[in-house]
Amino acid sequence: MLKLGFVSAILADFGYEHVIDFAANHGFSCVEIMCWPTNNADARRYAGVTHIDVDRVLTDTSYAHYLMHYAKEKGVFISGLGYYPNPLDPDTDKASFYQEHIKQLIKAAARLGLHNVNTFIGRDPSKNITDNLKTFGEIWPSIIKIAEEHNVKIGIENCPMFFTNDEWPGGKNLATTPAIWDRMFEIIPSRALGLNYDPSHMIWQMMDEAKPIYDYKDRLHHIHLKDAKVYKDKLDRVGIMANPLEYHSPKLPGLGDVNWGKFFAALTDVRYRGPVCIEVEDKAYEGSIEDVKSAILTSRNYLRQYLG
Repeated sequence: MLKLGFVSAILADFGYEHVIDFAANHGFSCVEIMCWPTNNADARRYAGVTHIDVDRVLTDTSYAHYLMHYAKEKGVFISGLGYYPNPLDPDTDKASFYQEHIKQLIKAAARLGLHNVNTFIGRDPSKNITDNLKTFGEIWPSIIKIAEEHNVKIGIENCPMFFTNDEWPGGKNLATTPAIWDRMFEIIPSRALGLNYDPSHMIWQMMDEAKPIYDYKDRLHHIHLKDAKVYKDKLDRVGIMANPLEYHSPKLPGLGDVNWGKFFAALTDVRYRGPVCIEVEDKAYEGSIEDVKSAILTSRNYLRQYLG
């Protein structure tokens, strides 16, 4: 049935082997492995993490073989390669760099025998949705064409990437709502383009977290398991136009407002059989490496009631 894993970004200080060992030793089936460029780490929280060097994968056959052999020996599989920049950055040099690295991930995934790459569409925060969709239509078809050629699916996370003032007012990821997904899929109808769906981002946008599972069952390439808590008293004070972290916080599964029973019922209703990966971004569990490990295992323990 569903294959439980976690996103490797939370273990940023560990190497690839340690991440795989942690997964194997604690009953996880898979890991989404972060693959930021080794020479261009991002300082943003949970970004800039590199557990696989994709450039090396493409030039060093023995390295690629070692990575897959190590995971297989431990009984763990890689659910996908992850990289979450802003490919539609208004700085065209930055945008081009991000786009090229996504293409490298696609090729590296194929070299490793994998079929999922997870990322963001990107967005120019200062432009409206229509103008960003126009840019999407200019940039993304060539990326999806490479994915098709390599039999790789692109899972776009539905995070608005509006958490800090420099991301105001529109955030740095276009793919935030079903209305926008529909436009994206009209522009690029390829089934290689789909969702890395995270219910937590629907919660603080005041949207139903389970309905998209039914409506986009054929576009669910990967699932993130993260919760979000909306603090109504804070929302009543600052309103929805405020920086979203002024009224909500990412939480471990079970500690926020996601209805996990409804969520997993929807996944089973549509016969989803792919990876479901815990993504830890709960600031209450960042005090030490022991807190980080506890966050992963606490999430695992809670979610096991839905996974058998």
